[in-house]
Amino acid sequence: MPTLGLDFGTPLDSIAGIIRMALTPVFLLLSIANLLNVFSTRVALVGDRADQVTKALGTAEPDQVSALREQLIALYRRSVALDLAVILAAIAKAAVCISVLLLFAGALGGESVGWALLLSFGCAIVCALGAIMAFAAEMLMAGTGVRSELAHGERRHLIDFVRRPHADT
Repeated sequence: MPTLGLDFGTPLDSIAGIIRMALTPVFLLLSIANLLNVFSTRVALVGDRADQVTKALGTAEPDQVSALREQLIALYRRSVALDLAVILAAIAKAAVCISVLLLFAGALGGESVGWALLLSFGCAIVCALGAIMAFAAEMLMAGTGVRSELAHGERRHLIDFVRRPHADT
């Protein structure tokens, strides 16, 4: 095979293999970035709802105060779960970056980085799984809150929508 007279001292196949190995974790990075986007949106929604409930507390009737306080407690718990999800996802992203660096260091320097690579990528996977589980817990809390409000009639407009079929359809 003609080489155009360029010799960089490393066979092209081995460089291509290194790049392929390094690209695989990049897909995990992109997935975690998408998760962080979803988490940040949920954090903003929880924060907005907490602001609404706090404002409503200022003008609430005495019989509504305890329900609003319970909502604030539930929103606090949801925010803690989301904070945990964000932190774990950020650690996972950092661990994936370390894995990519270790792949390059091991391939280019000829050093054995197997255990460090295993630990860093394993950490990334465990943290990503933890972030997903924390997010799932927050989603369950949110769903439970909505169902509770429906059961107590606090979202009457949704109950009417579910009970009454629309004449338009």
